[in-house]
Amino acid sequence: MTDSQPLIILAAGGTGGHVFPAEALARELLGRGLRVALLTDRRGDKFSTDLPVAVHRIRASSLGKGLFGKLRSIGEMGLGVMQARRRLRKLKPAAVVGFGGYPSAPTLYAAAAMGIPILLHEQNAVLGKANRVMVGKAKLIATSFPHVAGLKPGTGLRLVQTGNPVRPAFATLRATPYSPITDDGPMRILVLGGSLGARVFSQVVPQALALMPDHLRRRVVVAQQCRRDDLESARAAFAAAGVEAELSPFFRDVPERLAQSNLFIGRAGGSTIAELTAIGRPAILVPFPHGHSGEQIANAEAVAEAGGAWLIPEQAFTPEALAVRLESLLALPGTLVKTAAAARAWGTVTAADNLADCVLDVIGLRRPGSLSAEIFATENGTTGPGEEAA
Repeated sequence: MTDSQPLIILAAGGTGGHVFPAEALARELLGRGLRVALLTDRRGDKFSTDLPVAVHRIRASSLGKGLFGKLRSIGEMGLGVMQARRRLRKLKPAAVVGFGGYPSAPTLYAAAAMGIPILLHEQNAVLGKANRVMVGKAKLIATSFPHVAGLKPGTGLRLVQTGNPVRPAFATLRATPYSPITDDGPMRILVLGGSLGARVFSQVVPQALALMPDHLRRRVVVAQQCRRDDLESARAAFAAAGVEAELSPFFRDVPERLAQSNLFIGRAGGSTIAELTAIGRPAILVPFPHGHSGEQIANAEAVAEAGGAWLIPEQAFTPEALAVRLESLLALPGTLVKTAAAARAWGTVTAADNLADCVLDVIGLRRPGSLSAEIFATENGTTGPGEEAA
């Protein structure tokens, strides 16, 4: 790899939901012989260290509260823009790809002001704040969902549904077939609550199982992520219900656990949806109700409408409601099989490849027969990524 090859800057940071797609794109671009660098904030340490990608840190801040907090945030972002301009002037990238979140904003703003082409990737079914600010300056907007609130086809925007890149382990496990539950066999449930767990799951899941008939309850095997503060109370509740449960604040083998599960219960963030549907497992989705724009609700609705999940709002996620749902699924295991198939059909593992095609198109290196060669025949509208070969 030489300095004569185009350099692509990735602007991402903050949560894994923004960083993981950037990491997946980096792998794909490096595999195609391009150079890649990351501009991020101080929390960019979630990015993989095994990739030959230079990491440059700039200042960034979410909008603070109160007058002093807001002024401080504006100052931090201003410093970040100046740092990004200096770094971009030195690196001379062919394009900048932003993945949303406030850490991407200074780099994207600086790139647009300097005339450097920018692309945006939106992980959710609602356009995020940072992407919303930059959308009018982007050469292309890549989406994970077929419809994204805040983006309207026919307005001159170049919209492409690439999907949301997933980590390699999830892509590899897409070939793992779903294992139906048998008449007397166990139902393996994986419960995750986001990066820090969610108290509502620690409270509702064991109570729901305790309400079920004994012969059904004893067939359920649970692996659940819990907050450390909730571990002992949740462990006691599962034990009192007579349910086999493995509890931990963090699981390092989530891809394998998801592939082995019969049912997933959890939130509906963009990365969760992408990973869940990449492998193809049925889910009960309980969206985080306090998102800035209701993005998790929109994400869950999209998969539920495709038949790949059931959406239960948090206010309706009661022990009684969950118990009824689990009893019905144990009685009709074929429903789980159909829902798993629908989830897999909705998902994709070609998103990183699709997104890389879009990058090459923007910098004038479109591959013959690529996604971008096909989709850019139409100027507007969102075109899906298609299904990879079986």
